Amino acid sequence: MKDFDWIFQLLGRFHPLLVHFPIGLLVVALIFELFTIGGKRKGLREGINWMIYAGTISAILAALMGWLLSTFDDYSGDLVNYHQYAGIATAIMAIITVFLMRKKQSDYRLYRSGLFITVISLTVAGHLGANLTHGEDYLTSVLPGNNDSYDNSKLVGLLSELKKSDSLSLSQQDQLNLGVRAIFAHNCYQCHSENKHKGDLILDNKEGVFKGGEGGPVIVAGKPAASELYKRITLSPDDDNVMPKKGKVLKDNEIALIKLWIQNGAHWSDQALKVFPEAELELVKPDLPRIENQTHPVDKLIASYLDKNNIDWPSVVDDRTFIRRSYMDIIGLLPEPKDIKEFIDDSNPNKRNALIDALLNDTHNYTQHWLSFWNDLLRNDYSGTGFITGGRKQITDWLYTSLEENKHYDEMVKQLVNPTAVSEGFIKGIQWRGIVNASQRTEMQAAQNIGQSLLGVNVKCASCHNSFVSNLTLEQSYGFASIFSESTMELNRCDMPIGKMAKVNFLYPELGSVEAESIKERLLKLSEVIVKPENGRLYRTITNRYWEQLMGRGIIEPLDEMDNEPWDADLLDWLASDFVDSGYDLKHLIKQIMTSKAYQMPTANYQNIEEIKSEYVFKGPILKRMSAEQFSDAVSQLIKPVFAAVAYNPKGNGLPSSRVWHRELKFDRDVLPEPGKRYFRKTFSLPDQPIASATVLISVDHSYTLYINEKKLAQGTEWTKVDKLNVQEVLRNGTNTIAIEGINEGNIANPAGILFSMKITYSDGSELILNSDNSWKSTADHQSEGWVSIDFDDSKWQEVRNYGTKNWGKLIHFTFEQHNGEFARASLVEQHPFLKALGRPSRENVTTSRDEQATLLQALELTNGEFFNNVLEEGASIWLKRYSNDSDKIVVELYQKSLGRNPTDQEKKIMLSALGNQPKKEALQDLFWSTLILPEFQFIN
Repeated sequence: MKDFDWIFQLLGRFHPLLVHFPIGLLVVALIFELFTIGGKRKGLREGINWMIYAGTISAILAALMGWLLSTFDDYSGDLVNYHQYAGIATAIMAIITVFLMRKKQSDYRLYRSGLFITVISLTVAGHLGANLTHGEDYLTSVLPGNNDSYDNSKLVGLLSELKKSDSLSLSQQDQLNLGVRAIFAHNCYQCHSENKHKGDLILDNKEGVFKGGEGGPVIVAGKPAASELYKRITLSPDDDNVMPKKGKVLKDNEIALIKLWIQNGAHWSDQALKVFPEAELELVKPDLPRIENQTHPVDKLIASYLDKNNIDWPSVVDDRTFIRRSYMDIIGLLPEPKDIKEFIDDSNPNKRNALIDALLNDTHNYTQHWLSFWNDLLRNDYSGTGFITGGRKQITDWLYTSLEENKHYDEMVKQLVNPTAVSEGFIKGIQWRGIVNASQRTEMQAAQNIGQSLLGVNVKCASCHNSFVSNLTLEQSYGFASIFSESTMELNRCDMPIGKMAKVNFLYPELGSVEAESIKERLLKLSEVIVKPENGRLYRTITNRYWEQLMGRGIIEPLDEMDNEPWDADLLDWLASDFVDSGYDLKHLIKQIMTSKAYQMPTANYQNIEEIKSEYVFKGPILKRMSAEQFSDAVSQLIKPVFAAVAYNPKGNGLPSSRVWHRELKFDRDVLPEPGKRYFRKTFSLPDQPIASATVLISVDHSYTLYINEKKLAQGTEWTKVDKLNVQEVLRNGTNTIAIEGINEGNIANPAGILFSMKITYSDGSELILNSDNSWKSTADHQSEGWVSIDFDDSKWQEVRNYGTKNWGKLIHFTFEQHNGEFARASLVEQHPFLKALGRPSRENVTTSRDEQATLLQALELTNGEFFNNVLEEGASIWLKRYSNDSDKIVVELYQKSLGRNPTDQEKKIMLSALGNQPKKEALQDLFWSTLILPEFQFIN
């Protein structure tokens, strides 16, 4: 050290003292500033100004002292640099804020924005400083499951075992080294790592350990007493030089293990250090317990578990509960009253298994129900971020077909990982607009999506830095992401390049190599490696997810942390192995769970949420709330269809009609239609041939009047309702004319459109179909009565604009076929405010489980939501007409359809009293609402 460097070093050490001044002053100044918004509390102004002056001066001094500390003391590394940059940014922003504050202006918006940004920068600097002082897991270490994540008792056992040996084998030396490295990881990395190498000592890699620090080597192989590291850890806790500091001295067994390691030559294992618990990769099918009073394999395993926990088997649920639970879990619909009665009356002892088979064979409804689960898991949706710019692609058609065909799971995974054009949207992710950080690159998204969705591992955390919650490293995540990259990827730690290039690799290289010259070859190799039966992570993860869907809680929780301890490892591995043995049949997995007595147990009663999360003991299925889609579909079954149109129509695109409207231009650009009346015409010619039938389908947003050959045929004011008209009598041989007067309502420009189709069938069986398309003409000019005539001259009218169906979706009843009471399933509907309020995610990120807790937003939507109330109001009108105002019949039907039972005498009395002898629409609407909010309706028991 130079003669006067100690002065700068001393000044630098005032940094920890000074940093608290800007934190207190500037944060309080911001809080007080919020109190002055709107011209209030003007008396605070002078005090705020002085706090900002003092805070700015202290921020500048703190930044200067911090620079001296990092320059003249033993602090270095990336984390130190990031903290320093944030501190300097805070000082600069504070100076700018002072300038804006002093500047005379009519309002305070710029100054307040500057102060807000200053405090944000200060917060970042403070967080990074805390990481430097207390370790990078300073915040995350206190989260449930993260505190004390390594078991010291294992080190005691290891020490005892090794002391018995006269000489250590290579395997024992590896174990010894890994134990020592685990001690380093939990006690030393916060000061001696690549991010912070205090005293120039790095202990998180071999090179750093044997290089030593600024005083030279800290390990002398074979000589603990001569090793500086051993000397430091054996000092008195009160000694200034003891390591580690801050009262976190090592335990005696930890010190003894390090001494033993040095005595035996300080061998360094080539194995990666596993700081956190990690599940075995390979899947091994355990033997079933010999329990003679249980025949089902799941029940044998559960019986053994219940015996260990001194829990008695309860009786299975009754038939009424079982049929409702099965319907909701397999097809997502309520059973009809007649189906419930038939099931209860059925004397077949195998009727429950037969019901499960029948529901699984209801391919149409099974697919539409499970589509929601897979859309969440694969972050697939019909609209949202990325679709407007083309930076995101749906996989809906591939996914729907895969579920409909019950495609084997290994094939699904192969086609997701090594995709065709119809399934590539999963690994392509979202191309975000603008500049993104390194962890949001599409290659990294692919690694994150596969890791979370298919393998139950958090790659997202490790795509920024070495994971705080698993053994996954930054290098591993970049190696995985490189599989999907056209070029070699440079590692970025916390969005800063570190000059190291990634090497292509799968997270579990023991399954096989994925290295190849091209992406195409790498994806093929990955698709073959990832589905190997030995990859227990893949098959445990999907098994755990399905168990959670059916039973309310996973065998491992959280679902995306598959290294956590399962409550029954044998049950999970047996089910996953059986799933593999079945040929990766997802329906087989569902059936295997649902045919067990464990599934048919009554829902378990847990006193608090902690019993379900961290202290869980299986006592039966957990009570589940209907999902957003299940609730919407139940309302559609019971009251009236909630949604009229779908974003994806599994029957195909149907008729090629598109919504057309008058073309509106402003400054030579197409704009949304303004409110008002527009006129439309289509002239066509028919041959001299007998017509057997002619039908028109029409839907107009917002209202219309239809004329064919000058005859007024229909009017409509609701675009969600498709009007179906018989027009055979008004058609003629030769020239015919369709004329429509359309009105777009509202106060501002908004989408409008006519959807029209006419099907003419001739007596010889031939057909002609006319659709709304660009051949139609329109005008915005007011027209006299003659505009609907065949001879009217519309040559000056302009060609209509095709608006497609994006704003309206695909109306499921816009078809010439009979729809037999079908309604739009919510799983096929584009994200809607009602579904969002009930918990359907945006799907910009992978969603593996939804929150079961009701929210205030849901309560408000179900009580005061305009959309939901309109559904109930329209449904009340339909029911009054259907049941001829018969109050008694309405009450009985409502209970049978919604709850699967008849009302009790007391319930019926109350309901009839509310309805009266001449039920009003409003009273029935209230009756609907009171039924739909019942826990008996909303929960799957």
